[in-house]
Amino acid sequence: MVTTARIVDGRRSGRRPATSASELEHLALRMFTERGFEETTVDDIAREAGIGRRTVFRYFASKNDLAWGNFDAHLEVMRSALAAASADEPMLTALRRAILDFNTYPSAEGAWLRRRMTLILRTPALQAHSTLRFASWRAVVAEFVAHRTAQPTAALLPQAVAAAHLGVAVSAYEQWLKADGADLVAILDEAIRMLHVGFAVADRHGGRRLAADQASN
Repeated sequence: MVTTARIVDGRRSGRRPATSASELEHLALRMFTERGFEETTVDDIAREAGIGRRTVFRYFASKNDLAWGNFDAHLEVMRSALAAASADEPMLTALRRAILDFNTYPSAEGAWLRRRMTLILRTPALQAHSTLRFASWRAVVAEFVAHRTAQPTAALLPQAVAAAHLGVAVSAYEQWLKADGADLVAILDEAIRMLHVGFAVADRHGGRRLAADQASN
C-alpha cells in the first residue's frame, strides 16, 4: 500500500488513479483481504483509488459486486459456449468442458482468484449476494440441459443437474483453497468426472482419477 500519497480535495494524490474496472477490482480485493470486507467502505476504496465515489459505482453496482468482479460477463461467455456446442457432443461432455473453461484463468490472475474465492466462500456478509450469483450460474446450466433434453428449465432434471454441478464446483474451490499451488482446473475436472459416473464408481477407484474410459470425454 502506498503510504507517501496525500489527500487533496478528498482524493489520494501521489500516484495514478485507478482507471479500469480490473484495477479497481484488484485494489478492492487487496483492501478486503487486509482490512476485512465489512470494515472496508466504498468511500475507503474510492479514496485509495484516487477517484470519486460515483466513479466506483459506474464500474460496480455495489461493494458486494466488487468482490465478484466481472462474473456476469464471464457467465455470458459460458452461456454462449454452451449454446455453440455441437449437437453431436454429449450433453455432459459439453457441460464439463464449458465449466472447466469458465474456471480457467490466466496465471497472473491466480492470486487474485484465490483472494476472491476466499472472500466469497468465507465471508458471512457476502453469503446472501453469493446465493444470487450462484442462482444465475445454475440458471445457465439448467437452460442448456433443458434445451438438450426438451424439458422446461424448471423441471427436475435440468434443475438437479445444475445444482449438482454447482455443488461439486464449490467443493472443488474449497479443496483448492486449502493448498497453495494446487491446480484448480485439475481438482474441478476430477470432481465433475466423479459426478458424471456416480460416486459409487469413484469409491471403487479409491477417490482417485477415474478410469481411461472417461479420458476420451
